[in-house]
Amino acid sequence: AAASEQSDGIGQVNTAVTQLDQMTQQNAALVEQPAAAAEPLKDQAQRLNQIVGTFRVEAVA
Repeated sequence: AAASEQSDGIGQVNTAVTQLDQMTQQNAALVEQPAAAAEPLKDQAQRLNQIVGTFRVEAVA
């Protein structure tokens, strides 16, 4: 009986560790996605800055 309870307890711990590992991997993926999406936006912003920088604006008195 005690061995069975111990085995059940180990199984529950194993399940909990597996779930924790899955959540950790999901969280890591959620962190990587915005970072990957931000890179093209940064490139587009730099290009837009270059394009806008070609215009000259003179002050009108």
